Amino acid sequence: MDDWRSSITTVRVVTDTATPTGAQVPLVDYLVLGAHPHLEANRCMSCGARFFDRRNACASCFGTEFERVAIATEGTVRAFTIVTFAAPGVPVPFVSAVIDCDGTSVRGNLVNVEPDPSKVTLHMPVRLTTYSMGIDDNGTEAVAFGFEPT
Repeated sequence: MDDWRSSITTVRVVTDTATPTGAQVPLVDYLVLGAHPHLEANRCMSCGARFFDRRNACASCFGTEFERVAIATEGTVRAFTIVTFAAPGVPVPFVSAVIDCDGTSVRGNLVNVEPDPSKVTLHMPVRLTTYSMGIDDNGTEAVAFGFEPT
């Protein structure tokens, strides 16, 4: 039996001191970067249900045909929690939320807002924003998304 360590690949360290090359990669497949960043979902052609991950069949109607659709970039907070305990290296506190983007539920973090219950409210209007997660040794920037108050 092979030693499991032989299958480990080298991962480039992401730093804030690397020089950007202008290349960007989205942190998730459904984040579309460019002049107007937005999220895209797979919409079931039979019932209209939307999913961010790849599907062989719709969880609502078992349909098997999907199309990519853009998700609204503005929405409202439907639920949230202030996270105070996280894995080592993850800065806390932060706000994790479910956002209603014109009928599509999106899970994401709220950014550019104090993680305080007096600053975050249900039905608060928010908009999609992107931010840098860091730059690797080759100068490629990893870009994530969050939602900020409007």
